[in-house]
Amino acid sequence: MLEQSKRWEDYPAAPSDFLDDSPEHPILLQILYNRGIREPEQIASFLNGADAVQENPFRLKDMNRAVQRILTAIDEAETICVYGDFDADGITATALLVSALQRAGATVGGYIPDRVDEGYGLNVEAIERISQQAQLLVTVDCGIRSIEEVAAAGRLGMDVIVTDHHSVGKELPPALAVINPRRDDDNSTFNSLAGVGVAYRLAQAVLRAVSQRPGASLSAEDAEAMEAELLDLVALGTIADMMPLVGENRSLVRRGLAQLAQGQRVGLFALMEVAGMQPASVDSTTVSFRLAPRINAAGRLSNAQLAYDLLRSDEYSHAYDLATQLEAMNKERQQLTIDAQNLAEQQLGDVGSALPPILITASPDFRSGIVGLVAGRLADQYYRPAVVIEQGPETSRGSARSIDEFDITAALDQIGHLLVRHGGHSRAAGFTVTNEKYAEFVEALTALAAEGLAAVPDLRPRMNIDAELSWDDLSWALQAQLSRLEPLGQANHSPLLVVRGCRVRSARAVGSGKHLKLVLDGYPGSAVLDAIGFGLGERSNGMSADERLDIAFHLEVNEWQGRRTLQLNVQDLRTAVESNQ
Repeated sequence: MLEQSKRWEDYPAAPSDFLDDSPEHPILLQILYNRGIREPEQIASFLNGADAVQENPFRLKDMNRAVQRILTAIDEAETICVYGDFDADGITATALLVSALQRAGATVGGYIPDRVDEGYGLNVEAIERISQQAQLLVTVDCGIRSIEEVAAAGRLGMDVIVTDHHSVGKELPPALAVINPRRDDDNSTFNSLAGVGVAYRLAQAVLRAVSQRPGASLSAEDAEAMEAELLDLVALGTIADMMPLVGENRSLVRRGLAQLAQGQRVGLFALMEVAGMQPASVDSTTVSFRLAPRINAAGRLSNAQLAYDLLRSDEYSHAYDLATQLEAMNKERQQLTIDAQNLAEQQLGDVGSALPPILITASPDFRSGIVGLVAGRLADQYYRPAVVIEQGPETSRGSARSIDEFDITAALDQIGHLLVRHGGHSRAAGFTVTNEKYAEFVEALTALAAEGLAAVPDLRPRMNIDAELSWDDLSWALQAQLSRLEPLGQANHSPLLVVRGCRVRSARAVGSGKHLKLVLDGYPGSAVLDAIGFGLGERSNGMSADERLDIAFHLEVNEWQGRRTLQLNVQDLRTAVESNQ
């Protein structure tokens, strides 16, 4: 008996009157019902791309104050430094805001810290250097917990504007303005924005304010065009940071993907060419798995300045050279991640069914740019919170990835007195701990995880099944309907479908035994489809032809050598509950 490794949970069936009152495809309607999109106006807006959100950026707390200070800097020819982060969200945010401020007439430059030498967020040494040239410091995708660093900038004579989207600590940094939609006193509806999304709202506000000034060299039409041009960076950073693609973000990403498809940004066009991509074929999946990892590779292995320079480049041959370097770095990153994961699993040993509440591994051989990726893989593989730590001579830096049932940043907040710094989201966080406090930190975090997960009776990943189909439902017509849900991503995931009683025509492990390759049909004479189960290679053991399986999958299009075929991307499978032979 082949058992499923995950919990399958069906959404409630949509009421018959809901299905009958709409001309849309019933399976598509069921999926929309699952997403909470149930009113006729909501459905039409969602499917027809009319959900573009044009909310006023000045609704964000402190936006007016930030814009006025930037306008003063423009008027007085002061130098502005945009201080970012070394991941794709931070890099795109830095490039976006520098471009917008330059267009608005500012003297501005970008600064992205080195992951190894400086670590995440603001640091005093960098601030001291920046203060010798700039009078105004604007952070993007960082700074919300940099209390001492912001204070140091003030003592050095700089005004600071913090823009961030990470969780807010017990106090706000002492900045001139703090723009973060997660503030308790922020009444806007921007609370799911990525760092680049917050930077975009500031850019919008500045561009609009400049264009409305008497005698401005920037017209309202030019400002509007600039806003549109920046949306490709918003889409890239938002998808890369795995922010929910609903509401505000869905609107921004939808328009940003359309901007990407035009291939107008020289650096991204070169990167797509090196990666073997056509701009017109870019969607949220290709951004997530092909573009974002290459942008991130610079900050993981070298210096994120390389990726920043690519996004800012307007000369093709230079951009192509930078893209080629990123391609090589990404391949190196892939191998380093595999090696680090193997080392982490060796440390964990044969955990079997006796999994600890949280997986914690540490080594001086782990590289800071890889630990987050390894933590993510461990969390996915074992369905436990996972922490991977790069040990240093005096301090160690770690990255954590978690599961739905355990808020990792809230846990770090509880033991923040043991840490030098920390921050993040409920599912992802980073921190620095002194080696002197390391053992106490591990003990405390393990205890919190044990307490937090004790009440979960069946700690397996949950799969919410959007709809159960018959084999004959699987068609290009259905795929065309499902494509209307794009862009897909967090909170608007690819529909998870189930077909019961699929018949195995052939089954084998591929990719050095890691993945499962199936050829399936529904019954003799029915259509034959390929299926791929990534990471499910071991499930092929003992599987035989004519065996019947219940399969949970995403329906997708596989393109190979110019040929497009429907394919089942298998998420889980089990021996059919009822035989249909």
